[in-house]
Formats: sequence, C-alpha cells, structure tokens
Amino acid sequence: CIRDRVKIGYHVTEDFFVQASYGLSEAGETSFEKLSGGAPLLSDDERELQYYLVSLGFNLFPGEAFVTDSTTFNTVFYLSAGVGSTTFAGDDRFTIVYGVGHRTLFADGFSLDIEMRDLIFEQDVFGEEESTNNLEFSVSLNLFF
Repeated sequence: CIRDRVKIGYHVTEDFFVQASYGLSEAGETSFEKLSGGAPLLSDDERELQYYLVSLGFNLFPGEAFVTDSTTFNTVFYLSAGVGSTTFAGDDRFTIVYGVGHRTLFADGFSLDIEMRDLIFEQDVFGEEESTNNLEFSVSLNLFF
C-alpha cells in the first residue's frame, strides 16, 4: 500500500503527456518472517520503499460521457510507460513502469483519474535475483493550471 504519492504532469500536445511521480511506502512482514517465528529478513529502515519515475503517456481513446441530456464530460482512456528508480531493502533498483488509466474532465481545470500501473524491478531479498511486479491502483483528483 503506497503511503504517500505525488504526481506532476505536463500535456505536451492533445495526445501526449509526460509525468513525474514520487511514491513512499513501508513494507510489512513477509509470510516467511511470520511463519519462522520472527526471524527478520529486513531491518526497519530496509522496509521503506520509495520510487522516482518519469513516464510518457498517450491519450488513446478520447470521448465524452453523457450524464444527463444537458450534462456532458470529456473523458479519455490513456496508456503510459516509463523508467525510474526504486529504493528497497537498502538498494537502488532500476524500475520499468507501465499502466492504463481513465480520466474524466469535470471542468477546464479539474479531473478525476482512475489508474493502474505495474512497477517492475529486480530484487534479491531471499538471496536469489528475481523480477518483481508491483501493482499500484490509484484514484486521484487533479488540478490543471
């Protein structure tokens, strides 16, 4: 569960946007730690996870949502992909991120985004290097200026 997250974006054209994001979270105990009777794999400092990402997005399906006969909102289904760095278990990890989202624009400067992203990086907490998929689901209110 991401504890804190900040995103800032810039719409380069009507179809393309760039986005920078920072996230901070804390991992709990693994099932191994719980079943082994308390043998810790990570210290408290190593349980903190933070990431920095830069993504490029593409507005794939722009459209409109008709709420009533007189109320219409612009919508868009978008794709995004990027790279960054994740710090976890005392190491910095190269991270690839990709995702999908849906944006509803309620006014010129206000929108609601529903987004799902996958952050992929290599880790070796259990002694063997393995690729991890870390799904992130978010609902956000956005202000444009």
